Amino acid sequence: MTTNPMHQFEVYRIGPEINLGEINLSFTNASLFMTISSILILLFLFLGTKKKSLVPTKIQFITEASYTFVAKMINDTAGSSAKSFFPFIFTLFMFVLFANMVGMLPYSFTVTSHIIVTFVLAAMVFIGVTILGFIKHGFKYLEIFVPKGVPIILLPLIVIIEIISYLSRPVSLSVRLFANMMAGHTMLKVFGGFVISLGLLGGWLPLGFSVALTGLEILVAFLQAYVFAILTCIYLNDALNLHH
Repeated sequence: MTTNPMHQFEVYRIGPEINLGEINLSFTNASLFMTISSILILLFLFLGTKKKSLVPTKIQFITEASYTFVAKMINDTAGSSAKSFFPFIFTLFMFVLFANMVGMLPYSFTVTSHIIVTFVLAAMVFIGVTILGFIKHGFKYLEIFVPKGVPIILLPLIVIIEIISYLSRPVSLSVRLFANMMAGHTMLKVFGGFVISLGLLGGWLPLGFSVALTGLEILVAFLQAYVFAILTCIYLNDALNLHH
């Protein structure tokens, strides 16, 4: 077994190579674990809503709590006007959460530790919110770059800063998730290597760090899904209500 901490992020092909012109459509380990995460989400929701009893079972309680958690987050952040976007936000939150949690399992693959995956998710949010803003407000949506109460002399500089800040949203959203997941898993692999190399006599200290870091990573996995979803709600609020 390799001790290279970066080996766990390697993407490799599973099965035959499939090409469509210059595009490689081969099934990879990243594709596999995205599929597994999606299936687990569907299974979780199916089991949680299969029997709607007055006294909920454990999985029904967790399912309802997830639904309520996301619904409250949308209402508190973007207001009642954003309720129609609940399916999108809920799907996004659950996918990131399950992808993060599946990546915590031994010998698994964390798809959110790759910038291409997180950037696609972030770009989907950014493009969708921008289109929504123009549909709802027309060219008045450009007022988002002009904060109220700014002196005229500072306005050109502030507008440039606001445009750069707006365009950097998908970058910051994707890098935050990717960097946190990659850094945490790298640290786990490094401490795991210390445990193996130091053996029974000297490996207790790094083993303790590994256990503590694993608990922290589980918390980070949830928090990163929450941060991704709540930032999406904030961007959605800007598009719907044109706040600044």
